[in-house]
Amino acid sequence: MKRIMGYIIIGIVVIGGYFGLLRLHQQTTKPVVGILTMMHHPALDQIQKGVVAGLAEEGYRNGKNIKIEYQNANGDQGNLNTMANKLVNDHAKVIVGITTPACQALANATKDIPIVMGGIGDPVGAGLIKNEKHPEGNVTGVHDVNPSEQQIALVKKFIPNIKTLGVIYTSSDTSSESQYRTMVKDGGVASISLSQYGQGKAAGKMAARILKGEKPGQMAVNNYHQGEPVLNLKQARKLGIKVPADFQREAEQHGTVFK
Repeated sequence: MKRIMGYIIIGIVVIGGYFGLLRLHQQTTKPVVGILTMMHHPALDQIQKGVVAGLAEEGYRNGKNIKIEYQNANGDQGNLNTMANKLVNDHAKVIVGITTPACQALANATKDIPIVMGGIGDPVGAGLIKNEKHPEGNVTGVHDVNPSEQQIALVKKFIPNIKTLGVIYTSSDTSSESQYRTMVKDGGVASISLSQYGQGKAAGKMAARILKGEKPGQMAVNNYHQGEPVLNLKQARKLGIKVPADFQREAEQHGTVFK
């Protein structure tokens, strides 16, 4: 009888210890926030940094109360699919996709884990959502809307008597169809450019809302259109173009100036 009681006591101690360790593990395990990007690129890297900053502003810091798992496909579509599945298998609580292909790979990998788009040009055209106001599924996030009105106003400021404005874009790229960029650094003179860091930050804040309990299907897509002035003074001088003083001042104070 004493031997039986001893076995029972040992069993109770072992089981109690197991559940104690399980509770400790649950308390110390940090929720995983996945970030999947197509490749390294200055603009995409800025979005990624913005995501981390947005999470931090909402109280979620890597290594403190969340674990950020970053995956970079280095331009390989096959890598995207593999990495998307890895983040799903690692039981991420929310995953941020940077670039349309990254978001599409994630959407194909899971219909349950929340996915936040980190700045996508045309989420409806890309088949990621059906309705921006009511996504309904597991995908929401940031739709980067080209600040075309600001850009046209800027063109008129440089060329007040302009009659015709031409636009060049890639028709095979859904994101290009929805937004036309002026690449100032590579030779353009000036533009109003979307902040990559800013839209990443907005995506990070949306991911934080999901961590706090909100459902992605009930979160309207954020139509991000915050523009920043960008000026290439070297190119303006080369072309003999006079830069409006107020625009140069605005670019120096609130934007980017290439000299």
